[in-house]
Amino acid sequence: MQIERKNKDEIVITLSSSVDSFGLQRLIDYLKYLELTSKSKAKQPEVDKLADEVNASWWEKNKSRFIK
Repeated sequence: MQIERKNKDEIVITLSSSVDSFGLQRLIDYLKYLELTSKSKAKQPEVDKLADEVNASWWEKNKSRFIK
């Protein structure tokens, strides 16, 4: 593995092709999350409330697929 800072806004990570792609994708998703939320001013209770609303809405639309 090689980690290189290209400039103040970019880091390049080079990995062997033998690295597990599923695990790598999970890591990339987490890094994207960190990048996207780095400047967020949202507080955890606000995020939790939004997540609860989204989950409740999804369940109402999809529960018939799981409960027969």
